[in-house]
Amino acid sequence: MNNREEALKILEDSSIGTMASVRDGKPHSRYMMFFNDGFTIYTETSKKSEKVDEIKKNTHTHIIIGYEGKGFGDEYLEIEGTVSISDDESLKEKVWHEQMKYWFSGPEDPDLIILKVSPNSLRIMNKKGEGPKEITL
Repeated sequence: MNNREEALKILEDSSIGTMASVRDGKPHSRYMMFFNDGFTIYTETSKKSEKVDEIKKNTHTHIIIGYEGKGFGDEYLEIEGTVSISDDESLKEKVWHEQMKYWFSGPEDPDLIILKVSPNSLRIMNKKGEGPKEITL
């Protein structure tokens, strides 16, 4: 498996990671649930969330996803990207899943918006002690 295939496998096998935005000039991270379409990454949030205000001021993000908690050698991805905010109904339908029902009534919920992350750089990290592997996008 080449590096691109490994990175895609990590994205497809992992749904929870951390997403950082910038608040008052400092990093602010939180756990999020992610979905991918190739290397494009999506996550849902409320229009009223702090992260939306933060992203409107600074569209840069850093995501860590894939660590399984087993210890040394757990590979994961570090992703630097740019975030856009969407309330497109077809995109809401595309990323909707049942776990979201705890926060939203359905994909038609007016409070639901989708954050689309377009990666600028992506690295596979911690693969059994190997150095970072840059993924060409």
